[in-house]
Amino acid sequence: MSKIAIAIHGGAGTILRSTMTPELESEYRSGLDNALNVGWEVLSRGGGSLDAVEVTVSALEDFPLFNAGRGSVFTHEGKNEMDASIMDGKTNRAGAIAFVRNVKNPIRLARLVMEKTPHILLAAEGANEFAKQMGVESAPDEYFFTDHRWQQLQDAIKDGQIRLDHADDPKSQIPNPKSLGTVGAVACDGQGNLAAATSTGGMTNKKFGRVGDTALIGSGTYADNGSCAVSCTGHGEYFMIGVTAYDVAARMKYKGLDLKKAANETLERLTEIGGDGGFIAVDARGTIVLPFNCEGMYRGYRTEDSQVVEIYRD
Repeated sequence: MSKIAIAIHGGAGTILRSTMTPELESEYRSGLDNALNVGWEVLSRGGGSLDAVEVTVSALEDFPLFNAGRGSVFTHEGKNEMDASIMDGKTNRAGAIAFVRNVKNPIRLARLVMEKTPHILLAAEGANEFAKQMGVESAPDEYFFTDHRWQQLQDAIKDGQIRLDHADDPKSQIPNPKSLGTVGAVACDGQGNLAAATSTGGMTNKKFGRVGDTALIGSGTYADNGSCAVSCTGHGEYFMIGVTAYDVAARMKYKGLDLKKAANETLERLTEIGGDGGFIAVDARGTIVLPFNCEGMYRGYRTEDSQVVEIYRD
């Protein structure tokens, strides 16, 4: 039997203790703790890693402070367009969606793509139509409306910018982002099966049909029982260039590295090509790593020995 373990992230970037109020920090920590507990309940009852990451990411999508599901940022048109992906390390099957609207929990739709279609990625109207056919729970526009996200959009439109989440610098732009928003989970169950899931609301004020790494298997999400499960958060263009999620697994498989060494090398590579952000990963022994190269990452993990939630680098 493997040691059960679960890890989560809620975005990475310029997250400083000096700019966080105690009340807001408490809210973030509560959201992370709740998601960990939801996933842990599945694993501790003997459930599978795939179910664990799905319910965990769903809990993060329901939490309005994270850029996914209910807390998704607004496009230039004032809409919420969401991406998500999920992968089963036991079977290497995967499912993903992009440009989905009014779906309460996009990660559930991504799993249905994996299980109910011969495809991996469905996008835009096709993905929305598939959601209707599958009877996935929907929500009206009002459900996704949050004041702080709407104000982010108004500021971005005023400045003529497209912005990533968690920005501390109102003048930051895509070529030099200061913040990066996504949620994700990785898990190892008692049988040593791995799974990963990732979900995002994209970028504030986006206009041109941009898809980031979250919807792309191998870039933002990857799982293989023979190596590890990975979920990324950061400036997606660089995670796509680096094929970052798969890169961790490849270093384990082809170089014979353990998870920690492979993750460190992958983070070094991400930094070399100019990428900001981080990722969470777990192997079949229940080993967890949560590396990142920016000032902070909303993150946490739970094992049989401990439960930890962190935000800042220090």
